[in-house]
Amino acid sequence: MSEFAWLIPLFPLISFFLLTAGRRFVAEGTAAWTASGAVLASTILSFGVLLEKMVDTSSTVVRWPWLSLGETSVTFGVEVNQLNALMLSIVSLVSFLVYVYSRGYMAGDNRVSVFYAYLSLFTFSMLGLVLSPNLLQIYIFWELVGVCSFLLIGFWYFKPEARQAAKKAFIVTRVGDVGLFIAVILAFWQAGSFDLADIFAALEAGSIEPGMITLIALLIFVGAMGKSGQFPLHTWLPDAMEGPTPVSALIHAATMVAAGVYLVARTFPLFEASPAAMDTVVYVGAFTAIFAASIGLVQNDIKRILAYSTVSQLGYMMLALGAGGYAAGIFHLMTHAFFKALLFLAAGAVITALHHEQDIRKMGGLWRTHRGVGWLFLIGCLAIAGVPPLAGFFSKDEMLTAAWLDGRPGVFTVGVIAAFFTAFYMFRLFFGVFTGEYRGETRAKSVPRVMVWPMVVLAVPAVTAGFAEIPGHSFSQWLTEGAGIAAGPEGETPLWLPVLAVLVSVAGIGLAWAMYKKQSLSPKSFVRAAPWLHTLLFRKVYIDEIYRGGLVRPYRVLGRVLVFIDRYLVGGLVRVVAGIFRNLGRFGSAAQNGQTQTYVLYSLIGLVLLFVGLTAGRLLG
Repeated sequence: MSEFAWLIPLFPLISFFLLTAGRRFVAEGTAAWTASGAVLASTILSFGVLLEKMVDTSSTVVRWPWLSLGETSVTFGVEVNQLNALMLSIVSLVSFLVYVYSRGYMAGDNRVSVFYAYLSLFTFSMLGLVLSPNLLQIYIFWELVGVCSFLLIGFWYFKPEARQAAKKAFIVTRVGDVGLFIAVILAFWQAGSFDLADIFAALEAGSIEPGMITLIALLIFVGAMGKSGQFPLHTWLPDAMEGPTPVSALIHAATMVAAGVYLVARTFPLFEASPAAMDTVVYVGAFTAIFAASIGLVQNDIKRILAYSTVSQLGYMMLALGAGGYAAGIFHLMTHAFFKALLFLAAGAVITALHHEQDIRKMGGLWRTHRGVGWLFLIGCLAIAGVPPLAGFFSKDEMLTAAWLDGRPGVFTVGVIAAFFTAFYMFRLFFGVFTGEYRGETRAKSVPRVMVWPMVVLAVPAVTAGFAEIPGHSFSQWLTEGAGIAAGPEGETPLWLPVLAVLVSVAGIGLAWAMYKKQSLSPKSFVRAAPWLHTLLFRKVYIDEIYRGGLVRPYRVLGRVLVFIDRYLVGGLVRVVAGIFRNLGRFGSAAQNGQTQTYVLYSLIGLVLLFVGLTAGRLLG
């Protein structure tokens, strides 16, 4: 089955071409089912590959020649191992469910065929990235994924906010992409090949200097920071919520933003060989986790709360990888993809029911009218809060264990605090949306069934995926078998650690219940106690303002100066020179008027001037 893995991204690519060619006459339903059918084929084949890798963990590589540069041959192809077999299944399954969900969410939009074409191109790009066996191919698909993100964030281009968000996402992620591009060049320079297998072989042979290993790893991480929204390149992700909610669920929660985590895992031997790189990953991840969780505490837009939650959870994954918890980071990537996609789709159902209202202060009481969506949202909240036996409990426990066993008590403490924040803001969101009295102005409408059953399917792995580690860390052993990578730091999980994790989650949920359900504690009292802190977090620590004042405005001033130089100095000089020769030409053309008497007059004047000149020269001489 693995030798046919190259077919997996081919189906959505065909869908993209068909929908693009027929965008003017393809009906809404036809576009939806064409794209959904294509990605369903990819999903079936992906799960076939995953089942094969559960039995046979040997890596399958297929390469074809691409370019020849002297003695160097550049290839492209596919590689299938446990890691990317798992990613193929996650990407294709979540994509399929989001495609079906979009049939209801995007109903009535006159550009549905374009929307599905963009989604198909994205799925092709993401699947191609996952299957890539070399850094150059990864980089090509990496950029394609970024282009698709730009197109989908700005899909409703008639909204100024959507246009600005799309541009912001494109520019900020380009910063990280430059780092990845330089890393690709340095890796080729050091190993003489783009293939990851050759780079890892050169690493084992000691052909790459330790300093260069660190530099390459850090530059790869810069690329991962951009796509996965790590501080300080996180600012584009919350603004990306201006795109349609299915886009948020697919690209900005479950797949594309996980590409940065996947990239670090895919090149993990480089990071393992550099303690400095591992330290950078763990500390950036830990800070991102608590920083984004803190901001999520006070936001009021339902999608932006989930966006900051995504940034925080991605920080958790980086924290685990940096602490040596390779399996823990990938385990949480898998569980997070399911329950965060579920949460975004449920949020989209709420937004649809409330006529596209996104402010949670104008919601409430939906448990009585939309209990089915409420149960699904509750499952997602319990999973992300780490309540047993849902999936998030197991993966969060693995990540905290990795930080503890790696001898990083400070990072472990940050992870515990971020877990408390996560439980609190998620249940602040749940209680604010589904309990109490409805605070909106328009009557809630029903949610189409086509939007509900994809959420039901996602709820199943959100509940059960954590059991993949039982018994005896089965998932971790399978993931790392034959990979030459340790699943995590050595040692047994302390018995008190999962108990502490559960208590922290329960405490966060309890505080949210007391403040927003029972209302025995007033949120305003906390705001009055530290108004400056509330303002700081509500304004997102003024990061956007800092960037605007420190980067955007100076570059605009520089741009205006350069425009002035180009338009008035360089352009002015060009215009002066051009004017001189233009006037000389006009004088010459005026002289050539075809009148004989004028030519005779010019000749006489020239003759007189010649005589005057010769006479003056002789007299002076």
